[in-house]
Amino acid sequence: MRLLAGTWQALLIRTVGGQWSLPKGHVEGGESLREAAAREVEEETGLRPRTVGPKVGTADWFFRKGEKTIHKYCTYFLMRAGAGEAVPQRAEGITDCRWLPVAEAVATVTFDNTRAVVERTGAAIEEAGW
Repeated sequence: MRLLAGTWQALLIRTVGGQWSLPKGHVEGGESLREAAAREVEEETGLRPRTVGPKVGTADWFFRKGEKTIHKYCTYFLMRAGAGEAVPQRAEGITDCRWLPVAEAVATVTFDNTRAVVERTGAAIEEAGW
């Protein structure tokens, strides 16, 4: 999140498939969820979060991989942006990064489960005292 002209904005990414979402990925090694979240934001947008705050929510979904059904979970955290501009990291499959006011980000996110997480950010900002 960043505060610009009195308006909180969320950072969205667009994947090669054209879906708009929040940065996400996998835990590596002995990382905590917070450490993995910060690393993934940096890997996908080039921005290192200045602060990783409280958990905003968890999205889950099912997908097929060959004959297997996979149940995936993704935990999201409220973060404050570090210095610099977001740059889509094409090697990570990201084609665009965009800062949008929270209400506009809600309308832009492709998937309902992630949209619900973005909707909860306003309450999370208030709770965090940002």
